[in-house]
Amino acid sequence: MEMEKDQRRATAKKVGEYTFQRDRLRGLLGIRVLDVAPGYARVALTVENKHLNAAGVCHDGVLFSLCDFAFAIAGNSHGRLGFAIEVNMSLFEAANLGDELVAEAREIKSGKAIGLYLMEVIGDKGERIALAKGVSYHFDKPFPPEDAEVS
Repeated sequence: MEMEKDQRRATAKKVGEYTFQRDRLRGLLGIRVLDVAPGYARVALTVENKHLNAAGVCHDGVLFSLCDFAFAIAGNSHGRLGFAIEVNMSLFEAANLGDELVAEAREIKSGKAIGLYLMEVIGDKGERIALAKGVSYHFDKPFPPEDAEVS
């Protein structure tokens, strides 16, 4: 039982590393991976000038992308290729220049093909910035691909 748990955690870690290395938008935004486990991911970014909209606060698209990146890792963390088929987001607070944002994605339900995930963005003062719900569709294909190199 413990060996199986260790294997699931190793698979989730491999998914996190592969996704971190290959996701180009993650690199542009400066998103960091903090933790990965089966059905779970925690990621972060520090709000910089490049993240600000015309009103001078963090662009909603950045918040969405932060949630989506956590969702991608959590959704694929069981080693099966999956894609988002629906994501809804509610925004509660503005994030400002210099704020440290942490997004967590948690698996609520995972079936043969469909998974349900909740994502939450928390600011550095503990305030809830955004809440999102994502539905994913999973294929019978390994993720990362079996021939993928992960360093």
